[in-house]
Amino acid sequence: MKDERKSILNRLFLVLGLLVLLPSAVVFQIFRINVVEGEQLRELWSAQAIDYIPIPAQRGSILDASGNIMVTNSVAYNVAVDPIYPDMTPASIDTICTILGANTNRPKSFYKRKITLAPRGSRYVVMGKDLSIDIYEQLHPLNLRGLILEEQYKRRYNYDSLAAHALGFVNHTSRGMTGIENYYNTFLQGEDGSQQVQRDRNNRIQAIVGVPTKQPVHGYNIHSTIDVHIQAIVEEELRRGISRSKADKGVVIVMDPYTGAVKALANYPAFNPNRPGSIDGENRRNYAISDQIEPGSTFKLVTALAALDREIVHENEIFETPESGHKQIHGQWMRDHDPLGSLTFEEVIQKSSNVATAEIAMRFSKNDFYQYIRNFGFGTPTNIDLPNEEEGFLRKPHNWSEVTLPWLSVGYEIQVTPMQIAQAYAAFANGGDLMQPYIVDKVTDANGNIVKNQRPTRVRTVADAKVFDKLLPIFEKVVSDSGTANLAQIDGLKIAGKTGTAQKYEGGRYRTQYRASFAGFFPSDKPRYVTYVLVDEPRTSIYGGTIAAPIFRNIALRLVGFDPELQKSLKKEPLPYIAIVPNVVGLPVDEAQIILKSMNLSAEVSSKIGIITEQIPEAGTKLEELKAITLSVSEEIMAQNNENGKVQIPDVKGLSMRQAGIKLLKSGLNFKKIGSGTVHVQFPYAGQTTSQGASITLRGKALPFEQLTKAGGK
Repeated sequence: MKDERKSILNRLFLVLGLLVLLPSAVVFQIFRINVVEGEQLRELWSAQAIDYIPIPAQRGSILDASGNIMVTNSVAYNVAVDPIYPDMTPASIDTICTILGANTNRPKSFYKRKITLAPRGSRYVVMGKDLSIDIYEQLHPLNLRGLILEEQYKRRYNYDSLAAHALGFVNHTSRGMTGIENYYNTFLQGEDGSQQVQRDRNNRIQAIVGVPTKQPVHGYNIHSTIDVHIQAIVEEELRRGISRSKADKGVVIVMDPYTGAVKALANYPAFNPNRPGSIDGENRRNYAISDQIEPGSTFKLVTALAALDREIVHENEIFETPESGHKQIHGQWMRDHDPLGSLTFEEVIQKSSNVATAEIAMRFSKNDFYQYIRNFGFGTPTNIDLPNEEEGFLRKPHNWSEVTLPWLSVGYEIQVTPMQIAQAYAAFANGGDLMQPYIVDKVTDANGNIVKNQRPTRVRTVADAKVFDKLLPIFEKVVSDSGTANLAQIDGLKIAGKTGTAQKYEGGRYRTQYRASFAGFFPSDKPRYVTYVLVDEPRTSIYGGTIAAPIFRNIALRLVGFDPELQKSLKKEPLPYIAIVPNVVGLPVDEAQIILKSMNLSAEVSSKIGIITEQIPEAGTKLEELKAITLSVSEEIMAQNNENGKVQIPDVKGLSMRQAGIKLLKSGLNFKKIGSGTVHVQFPYAGQTTSQGASITLRGKALPFEQLTKAGGK
């Protein structure tokens, strides 16, 4: 009994001891936490509860040469709700959904369904993204803690697709992907700031008053060399030209020849950088610097310059081209577009003879000709300030075959970019200085201080200016009524340039598709603009003079009216007319319509099939407004041409072009004119037999432009 009592007392003492020790331990722990380790634990709690949220930097704007804002930022809002928060009552949710529905053309039930279908316990339900400031201004005054309004900046391209390939676009993180946006991304993006905030146990963010905030450094502004007015003109005329020729794509570059500043850069098809994903990625490529092409006859600038610089052609030298129009060179046939007969050096370029050009080039050594090509910048990148530029392709002389040199002289067996052609013709225009193209003039901060300034950069001197002075009148003759670029002429404005027609080389062989081009500058005596036009796979014609030259002309004509300085350079008032009626008498209806369309002129025809016998107004008439040209058509002649059988070719040498044309048409034959005036070469020859409807090539002696534009001339 005694032992049992002792055991009970021991247990009571143990329990009592525990009752005494437990409060003591609690008191000790409280003392330790608050006094001994209190400061350290408070710092740890603060570190865990404090967070930093970024303050986004605004991306810099992109401006044109006149200060017009082409690219800037707009504010958009994301709206979300925390449906569990106490103030998210059914009435509050109904109000939010009503406002969203009224401003987004969606029913209120659409937004209520988002909350209903959200996972159980969701604290962040997205109601809408990229919403307008109008919605924000209606939701913000509700002052609901469970309503989350997030501000974000969105890139806005004010002119939609204008200059899209030059400007580029950004991705969802506002990083530049192409164009200026990509090349100057480091300058544009700025540096995000940060703000210290506190999170409660429910992970809700609360601002902390008085804490330091790192302010964002906003991006710099980019001042481009693009002129939105010139760019708009270029894009419109390129689009019209592509439509007329039913082509796949095209490029136009307009450049200041003295500085290398790019005033306009257009590609077709274009895309809208506000919605870059709405078009095939292929069409977002900048063809002007990323496409490698064989340039064709625009490359004859190199051969012509080299020939004059080395004096390998004589002033009165005559080049005899085959009467058939083609010649075999080292086992390969070199062809002219038509039989051209005897040519002076000036006419070789003016008429664009491949055969004669190749003959001239073969007087050079491989190394010498290669050096002239490199002097013009071919085979190396232009180093324009845009991403993804190709350098082209030019083989070293020791890798050339026997036919490489003659084919190089006419623009084959070499790959170049459109920008390289524009750069080369800019060197021609300014008298021999190869200038590096650039598309950004300067970079400034928010206060207008210059951060980076672009200065014109001369790469090298191509040749002595005196040689280019000799070359100038030759290339001016190309843009005359007897040259291949007669459709580029503008009365009162001196223009120099060169057409190009190149067969496309793809998959290891030449195909039946072509590229038509024209490179030129104006006014040629004091150049202000260099313009290069390239049209890929035209279907109405393959020739640069028919397809690309009219686009150049329409651009130049509009720039004359747009540019006061250019108007002053003319020795007359701005042009009082907008078109000169061409002579289409003797042509089939479809060919006549192509020529008229290239000059933005329409036609009223008496029949859709036949030969044009008369036109009103007559050729050479200056039109003050665009109007239809009335064409009289003879179906009889066409019917004769369609009959089976043969016809003997009459002799028309010594006749005027008009007389020769009438005589051939009466014989059931078509004809094609080269030059004007009196016929002194015809091919095939008189007396030969051919099929009715066949075309006879007539070559005449050139007459002055004033004479040629009269009815009865070319």
